[in-house]
Amino acid sequence: MNWASDDDMPERAPLSRQAMAARAAPYLDDLNPPQREAATTLDGPVLMLAGAGTGKTKALTTRIAHLLATGTARPNEILSVTFTNKAAREMKTRVARLLGQAVEGMPWLGTFHAICVKLLRRHAELVGLKTNFTILDTDDQVRLLKQLVVAANIDEKRWPARQLAHIIDGWKNRAWTPDKVPAAEHGAFNRRGVELYAEYQERLKTLNAVDFGDLLLHVVTIFQTHDDVLQQYQRWFRYILVDEYQDTNVAQYLWLRLLAGGHKNICCVGDDDQSIYGWRGAEVGNILRFEKDFPGARVIRLEQNYRSTPHILAAASGVIEGNQGRLGKTLFTDLSEGEKVRLIGHWDGEEEARWIGEEIEAMQGGTRGMRPFSLNDMAILVRASHQMRAFEDRFLTIGLPYRVIGGPRFYERMEIRDAMAYFRVSVSPDDDLAFERIVNTPKRGLGDKAQQKIQVAARSNGVNLVEGARLLLAAKEIGGKGGTELAKLIDGIDRWHALVRAGVDHIETAEQILEESGYTEHWQNDKTPEAPGRLENLKELVKALESFENLQGFLEHVSLIMDNESEETEDKVSIMTLHAAKGLEFPVVFLPGWEDGLFPSQRSMDESGLKGLEEERRLAYVGITRAEELATISFAANRRVYGQWQSQLPSRFIDELPADHVEVLTPPGLYGGGFGAAAPEMSAPRSDLHDKASRADVYNSPGWKRLQTRAQGRGMSQPSEARNVVIDLDAVSAFTVGDRVFHQKFGYGEITGIEGDKLDIAFDKAGEKKVVAKFITAAESAGDVPF
Repeated sequence: MNWASDDDMPERAPLSRQAMAARAAPYLDDLNPPQREAATTLDGPVLMLAGAGTGKTKALTTRIAHLLATGTARPNEILSVTFTNKAAREMKTRVARLLGQAVEGMPWLGTFHAICVKLLRRHAELVGLKTNFTILDTDDQVRLLKQLVVAANIDEKRWPARQLAHIIDGWKNRAWTPDKVPAAEHGAFNRRGVELYAEYQERLKTLNAVDFGDLLLHVVTIFQTHDDVLQQYQRWFRYILVDEYQDTNVAQYLWLRLLAGGHKNICCVGDDDQSIYGWRGAEVGNILRFEKDFPGARVIRLEQNYRSTPHILAAASGVIEGNQGRLGKTLFTDLSEGEKVRLIGHWDGEEEARWIGEEIEAMQGGTRGMRPFSLNDMAILVRASHQMRAFEDRFLTIGLPYRVIGGPRFYERMEIRDAMAYFRVSVSPDDDLAFERIVNTPKRGLGDKAQQKIQVAARSNGVNLVEGARLLLAAKEIGGKGGTELAKLIDGIDRWHALVRAGVDHIETAEQILEESGYTEHWQNDKTPEAPGRLENLKELVKALESFENLQGFLEHVSLIMDNESEETEDKVSIMTLHAAKGLEFPVVFLPGWEDGLFPSQRSMDESGLKGLEEERRLAYVGITRAEELATISFAANRRVYGQWQSQLPSRFIDELPADHVEVLTPPGLYGGGFGAAAPEMSAPRSDLHDKASRADVYNSPGWKRLQTRAQGRGMSQPSEARNVVIDLDAVSAFTVGDRVFHQKFGYGEITGIEGDKLDIAFDKAGEKKVVAKFITAAESAGDVPF
């Protein structure tokens, strides 16, 4: 088979190339027409606009194979850029498989940073470096910046070096050297940012070192200031291929444009609808203006999806159509129609986690009218990492194996381990391991020598570390700032331990511990991108205490479940953020937490306005298109936010789903219409999907019938007619000891004691609890159902 028609051959092509091109190309046989066009259109600028699941990696690797097989380019004349080492390895392996032989001599296939390291080693002297320069990691970078901040007499607590590192990284992503930082940015870091940036760059040169941002920045600078070097590489790299072009930042964009400025044989592969990394510098505008940057460019749309069913594609397309800044494409598939996208509303986040756990178990057993799915087939994709806690707790409780992808499990996160250590030492001051973890966290000026003194004093006197520290303070053997801060910590531990022993509300105690220790303030003052997420996780940790009577019970629970989880199991449900899910696919996907403020993220909208909202919508598109056979979207009517229960509005993205491709499920439980999902002040939606999800006809639904069947199977009476729960916020005086009451989470119980606005209640299933009266309603108002 010829690779293209005679008309596609360049004029006066060398005979050797014509002979190579005349050979059979079996690797093209299983490509669809757009993929084939993308693989064989070799000369000139090409934009491969590849939708989710349309085989873009296949088309891209076939293009490389075709360049080599036809003799159009030698291996060292192809520059192929990826974002991850894994993608580069996969690309090389696929090319070798297509050609039926190992691919040797492709030195310019790799990540942006890996290729720029090679280039910079060759021309280091042009930017004042030696060829054996060192690449600093993030910790080294922050340590160096901290030295400069201290030398400049800047309060490092108010203006942490890690924040400056983040600012400088952003400037380098935009290809701004210190002299090019615009005036609008000069107020950064207490108006000292640009000055410290310049000092930092000079210090790096003295150390013969670079950070990761410099790898691209220095090469761009060399290309911009040394035309002879640029022209050399323009001749060498005759064909350029770029994967995930929508994720490029300004520096990467300039680097590519400079290299492609000669021959313009550049093929960029990407999807503007999957640009979700704006927070780390990615510019969706790079792909949107490709045709303007490269006049005469050929745009080839890959629109045949090989992953998802028509209902899933239609749902994703319906959402993404709400974005204005997009090139536009219409995904289609030859797969069977499959299941509609499912939508369900829940009373609260815990109910959402319980329901999803039950669905996973049912699907594993094949009892949902579909084929059985393994746990590996199923994934839960959340907008924010703090959402994972409810699912992790639920799965650990019911023994459902899971894995967290793209990060540690909730209770293994650094900030959670720190907080738990504070709780542990407050419950038991003898816990030396916990004390070791928190004694200088956050920083209290207690270095290794001071901590060693505490260890020696404790061992010498046969006491725990807290008492060892107390002895040193009494002897004034630790002075200065470290001594003052240590004394505050010891006083704090004494006070917190007294609160625990006195049985003071454990949730209030936990909040007090985190506040008085300075740990919450530490993350509030931290200006790094990770800090807001860590604060959210700490709030989620405190929220987890609600299900326990005291701190000790909670700590025991976490220890036991984490110990049980140590057993390795192959088959596991995957839990990850939507960002971490990009590039992955699963037969079954759950998308919880679709509520305005959570998804779309309020922070993203506040910081970036319409641009932020459109990126959130792209994230929704990515989430839906991870599903191959079944996607389930859910939201909760109530969530605990900053320690307070709040009513939630369903995500605006829900009403952008096309109703014909969505099945609204009946909420579990007994509430016929207690969600209040459709707020009157909302703009008129394209559909009333969220209203249907929360106000579905309970009594005729399959969900209600399953509830009745389950009750019969347990030998229980039939559920009585459900009525909406009405919570009277002034109901304190109406309750007396012995009253039957209902709580949304703990169920039915009997009041055994009253103290102010707090009620002691013996719940039928949850045991003894102390509950604020405003969360309680009389049992008669809820319909007293015995299960």
